[in-house]
Amino acid sequence: MPEPPSALRAPASVDVVDAIYDRRSVRSYLPQPVPADTIRRLLAAAVQAPSAMNKQPWAFVVVQDRALLQRLSDRSRDLLLAGLTPGSPFWKYKEQFEAPGFSVFFDATTLIVICASPAEWPPNEDCCLAAQNLMLAAHGLGLGTCAIGLARQAVDEPVFRRELCIPDDHRPVLPIVVGFPRAPVAPTPRAEPKVLRWR
Repeated sequence: MPEPPSALRAPASVDVVDAIYDRRSVRSYLPQPVPADTIRRLLAAAVQAPSAMNKQPWAFVVVQDRALLQRLSDRSRDLLLAGLTPGSPFWKYKEQFEAPGFSVFFDATTLIVICASPAEWPPNEDCCLAAQNLMLAAHGLGLGTCAIGLARQAVDEPVFRRELCIPDDHRPVLPIVVGFPRAPVAPTPRAEPKVLRWR
């Protein structure tokens, strides 16, 4: 029997505004695995996100198998390098991507792929709202996260779709790695809000 929502709630130890300001994209993780009950808490937080007409058009794939994570990382890197051209945004990272042992998942022990299920209204925005919930909840639990958009193409290939049990009518929207950070991450400067009109 599924746990009731109240049992899946993360401890309210972090103010939500503090979490928004303090959350960082983490790109270095400890090898410690994320417990299954913690993953369930993150998913329970994710599905509290708003969605158009309350359709809740999301589904999740959780990958913790190290061999599968490595294969997904290798394929993602190969696809990226195959399309890399001088002047492209990732060109400056070319040597890093080509380095032996490089992981597009930064050695995180867990990958959560948020997938869009069929919906009357375009579901990608709703899935991204769920992703933000998940990442803020992870921060509140002392975990790090990082959205890995460049892994989406590999996840969407037929061989991985079959292995990950993604139905034909679902689409991967956002792969997110989750794990225990090796060290705190310094804040990244943000520009002031650009207000086009206020009247």
